[in-house]
Order: sequence, then C-alpha cells, then structure tokens
Amino acid sequence: MSDTIESRGARWFRALAGASASAAPVLSGDATLGDDTARFVAVVPDAGNRFPRAVDNVVGLEQGWLLGRAVRAAIDADAASGTRRPIVAIVDVKSQAYGYREEMLGIHLACAAGVDAYASARDAGHPVIALIVGPAMSGAFLAHGYQANRIVALDAPGTMVHAMGKEAAARVTRRTVEALDELGETVVPMSYTMASFAKLGLLDQLIGSVDADAPDAAQVERVRQVLIEQIRSTRADSHRDLSHRLMSPAAQQNRAASIEVRRRLAEQWDAV
Repeated sequence: MSDTIESRGARWFRALAGASASAAPVLSGDATLGDDTARFVAVVPDAGNRFPRAVDNVVGLEQGWLLGRAVRAAIDADAASGTRRPIVAIVDVKSQAYGYREEMLGIHLACAAGVDAYASARDAGHPVIALIVGPAMSGAFLAHGYQANRIVALDAPGTMVHAMGKEAAARVTRRTVEALDELGETVVPMSYTMASFAKLGLLDQLIGSVDADAPDAAQVERVRQVLIEQIRSTRADSHRDLSHRLMSPAAQQNRAASIEVRRRLAEQWDAV
C-alpha cells in the first residue's frame, strides 16, 4: 500500500473523494461535488500486480478492464435516473504496460474497454471531466481521460501530455533532449509543456498555483470549484461529442490543417 500512497493520483483521489472502497490498481468511488454526487476514478501503482510491467501507475490488462467496470457501473446505476452523475478521471498515468504477455492477452482490448466506457458515459449524458495531476502519456491517457467532455490540468512540474517520454522521443527523432525542447518552442505538438498542449484546443483550463504533490485545503477547494464549473459547462453544452476541441481560437490557429482535412472528408463523405 505504500506505493499507492506515494502516487499523485492516489493523493488527489483521497483529497477529492476520500477513502476508496476499491483497491489498487484502480481506485473508484463516489463523493459530493457541488450539488452532485460524482464518480471519481484513478489509476494508481500496484506493487503486488501479477503482471511485472504493471506495478507502476500505468494502464495494463487489469487496469483497462477495471476502468471500464468502474465507469460502466455508474452508467448502469443511473440508467433509470433523470440526472447522470459526473465522472471525474484523475489522470496520473506514465504509459500503457506493454510486454509479451500483455500483447498475447490483448492489452489493446483492455485499453479499448476503458476508452469505450468513457465515451459511452459521455454519450449517455454523464459529464466526464479529466483532471490531469501528473503525466498523461501515450495509450494510457487515451484509455483514461482523453474521452472526457472537458480536460483540465494542474500547471505544475510533472504534468504533461505526450505520445512518449522525452528521452524516448529524443532517440526516435535522433535529437538530444535539449534540442527536442528547442523544437517544442516552435512546433507546438512536440512541446512537453501544458501551456503548449492548451494551444491545440485540447485543454479547457490550466490551473495554476497548486502544489501537485502536497496541496493544502484551499488549493484542493480551488480545484474542486474548477471541476464544478466544468461540469456546469458540460451540461449547458448541447453537444455530447468532442467537437468543441476544434472551435477555440487556439485550435483554429494551431490545428487549421487538421480542421480543413476534417471538412474535406465530411464533404466527400456526404457527397457519396
């Protein structure tokens, strides 16, 4: 349990949701958030995991299926209710847990179960909010957080969104880490800063002046208020898809080519 206590995801889960009835590697539970009772979900380290590559805060076989179960339990519980509870994905995930056994046993299916559950919750009317408190890397973020209606993040050291770690990206691009940082200053998708990620239109709010590792009560309350505002914004939005990510001024500027490709694809599809 000591490894679970030391992770950012576990700390923020306890700060926002209290104790969890579930155990590592996926914590889930309901707690009051404004006028709602929200479902909180976090992936945390699991030193005793039977898959050696999945002992850290990563998304592996068990994590993917457990994410799907936690989210779908909320969907099923609210199926006959007029109000769908918010679902808050607390994101602190280093990577997907790739290994020989994971490939053989279908890690792609496990991660897809998480993706599908979050997307199904969003389509059913649950406000889904992703709160990034640490790394949000690669397929792990795709499975846990990226399908959210709204994405918010702490503006703090250690929070980042990217396809791979900086050292790995430097090797793949045959650059030094320093050169990669310089490239990120001019090529936005290559940057590892949360401010640059926001320029892509994918981040709805960057929360500054919060100690990500040891937040005080006032900082936790500020984050709680941000979540409440994002839930309110989601419910006021008539769209349940992710189209708003392409509508911000930042997206219009930095994703202009992507937006044009989508427009042309839609035009050709509708012409058939």
